[in-house]
Amino acid sequence: MTTKAAVPQIPQEQLTPELLRVWSWHRQGLGGTLAGADPATVLDRAGWARSVGGANAYLTLFARAGIRRPEADAALAAQHIHELPAARGCTYVLPATDYAWGLQLGHASAEASVKVLQRLGVERREIEDLAAEVLRVLLGVRGTETEALDPRGIKQVLGDKVRSLGEEGKKKGASTTLPAALGLLQADGRIRRVPVNGRLDQQRYSYVAWQLEDSGQDDEAVRVRMLERFLCWTGGATLGQIRWFSAFTVAQSKKALAATGAVEVPTAAGHVLWMLPGDVDELAGFEAPKAADIQLLSGSDSLVLLRRNSADLFDETGAEAVAGMSGSALAADLSDHPIVDRGRIIGLWQYDPDNARIAWWTFEPASDGVLVRVAQIEQWITEDLGDCRSFSLDSPKSRATTIARLDALRQR
Repeated sequence: MTTKAAVPQIPQEQLTPELLRVWSWHRQGLGGTLAGADPATVLDRAGWARSVGGANAYLTLFARAGIRRPEADAALAAQHIHELPAARGCTYVLPATDYAWGLQLGHASAEASVKVLQRLGVERREIEDLAAEVLRVLLGVRGTETEALDPRGIKQVLGDKVRSLGEEGKKKGASTTLPAALGLLQADGRIRRVPVNGRLDQQRYSYVAWQLEDSGQDDEAVRVRMLERFLCWTGGATLGQIRWFSAFTVAQSKKALAATGAVEVPTAAGHVLWMLPGDVDELAGFEAPKAADIQLLSGSDSLVLLRRNSADLFDETGAEAVAGMSGSALAADLSDHPIVDRGRIIGLWQYDPDNARIAWWTFEPASDGVLVRVAQIEQWITEDLGDCRSFSLDSPKSRATTIARLDALRQR
């Protein structure tokens, strides 16, 4: 008869914010543990990279494994990684092993779009019929030079089968019936969208037919799988953080957590983290590295986005430095990109494409390590990306005030 191994009990007072910041850094593969890994492995180990037409996916891969844009783009073209609607219906870049069940998590978002059209008087049958026509068109051009069709091209082929919903539809964010049909097809893995220039930092897409097999799991099993992955990526999270990322109900979250075997671990700050037993065991023997380890990350990097806990990553000096700053630097979502040392945010940065440079500011005098890493990221962005947008509508013009502010703060 076998018995379940006892989970180590870590004294609450030992789990300080300082230690947990470094622990999160370690679990995110930012301490060198993912050096040399391929793009799919990075996303499997560190978590899905949020994609909103910005540079986050590229910076995620470069910071952890030194992956340059050509390698990332090649992995995308080979379908080793892909941008898909997953948790909460939000788009992330996923490794191939997660496509089917990741899409299953995001299916509710596609259904929500259908419900919007139904409230506008569109019958579900009409949307499903349109989806079938879209798939017929894309299957018909498969293997040709024009097998990827953008929404305009699809609409040109289908003509009046795509219905305009007029001004009322525009108010609801649904000017025609086509997006809802595309959403259903994508959520079912019958089509996939591909960036028109093969890059992850823009939001112009075409569509191709796909034949992705389903996960073979029911929704309950997929929820368990999601929380197992999420807890591995984060090294532990509160129930609120789990629910924000997953959009699961309290009951769904607690049932899935029980199925993972996760345990509650109180921290010195009074929070309760849910952790996998193996992670508790690792944390019990974890020692924070002594040497500085500087990274320039995206404001939507998994280190801060998965749990939306950026405020926890500032120490007292950093919190005082950004207090009252316009753009809510201490809000759940960072207003600027962070400069990070072993999980602690020590400064902020933005890229200035007009001058091919990084505008940056650290809360205390910058070390040589900061200067070196700023120069490295500056060169990489200039050579590989040309710009470092936070999201699709971000532009040098919209960023000008922030860049000037960072320059002024650095010169004080």
